[in-house]
Amino acid sequence: MKLEAIQSALREQGLDAWLFYDHHQRDEIAYSILGLGKMHVTRRWFYLIPAEGEPVKLNHRVEPRHLESLPGVQQHYGPWPELHQKLATMLKPYKRVAMQYSPNNDIMYVSLVDGGMLELIRSFGVEVVTSADLVSRFEATLTDAQIATHFEARDAMDKIMAAAFKEIGQRVRHGGWNEWGVRQWIGEAFTREHLITDDLPIVGANENAGNPHYEPTADHFREIHEGDLVLLDMWAKKNTPGAVYYDITWTGVLGQPSAKHQEVFRLVRDARKAGVAKAVEGIAAGGRLEGLIQGVGRHCDDRRMSSRAGQRTDGADGLETAHAGHHDVHQEQVVPAAAGGLQGGFAVGSQFAGQAEAFADGLGHGPVDRMVVHDQH
Repeated sequence: MKLEAIQSALREQGLDAWLFYDHHQRDEIAYSILGLGKMHVTRRWFYLIPAEGEPVKLNHRVEPRHLESLPGVQQHYGPWPELHQKLATMLKPYKRVAMQYSPNNDIMYVSLVDGGMLELIRSFGVEVVTSADLVSRFEATLTDAQIATHFEARDAMDKIMAAAFKEIGQRVRHGGWNEWGVRQWIGEAFTREHLITDDLPIVGANENAGNPHYEPTADHFREIHEGDLVLLDMWAKKNTPGAVYYDITWTGVLGQPSAKHQEVFRLVRDARKAGVAKAVEGIAAGGRLEGLIQGVGRHCDDRRMSSRAGQRTDGADGLETAHAGHHDVHQEQVVPAAAGGLQGGFAVGSQFAGQAEAFADGLGHGPVDRMVVHDQH
């Protein structure tokens, strides 16, 4: 745990303390930031890091040693009235305390503290503020070694993606192929490149491309034909400790894209590029992604709408934003070495969908456009 760095960040943000709380290992963020290993947790524990001074540990007497690896003054509780009394005493010196909470559940990955606990902490006269920016700094930032693994995965997966589209074109025109076969082919390519993933890629043709998180199986798949739109969504990382995922989505048409294909692609591409430009502009001006993300989404919607002379395509999806490149933590504040991205999607009824992703980081590299449309001949 980086105690001095955390306390410095608390002072920078005008916060009095950061209160960690968990039971049954529900808050993985807390365990990662505090450097706690796996443990059998049946009772609530609390760890308070003040902006100045020594941390405080509060454990149930049934599980008195769960926080023994952490620095600070150890306290224990038993019945719930004693827990309330000790929490009130612990928090009495502090007014603004960060917790894993997000107003309106805007950042759901950070919003882990339950409503009852928020009510209890607030009853002590404490203002609970989101820890999202702190989490970005101490959990979502990448080391130089992790950044290197991300780019290694990028180099390998971009080649696999391009090769997959070529393979689709060749096989469909010489005997036929299907979504399940493409999925298996990509999985084999991952193995050859020493890439690992929690699941095989999404392969969707035509209407299946518009079905979020569609997964073909050996028993349920669609044949791919000339003129079909195919969406490939893949994510993987190098098979090395601490490696970081690379996640991309490309769409392509087998043959000549139709006018509808081209229209949807232009809408998604232009909205995505407008969103990236808006984000870069805001970040360059010193803006935070708190509020900026919503602004990017509105800007993308405006661009998409204006390109249709103010009329939406039937069945159109909105755009998603703030894809994190490390753990599943969405970011409010851009900090050095924090990776993220912007993803856009647009579905046309049950016919097909276009999707685009852009990757950016806080290293000064700027946005990198990873979306390409392929006209396979």
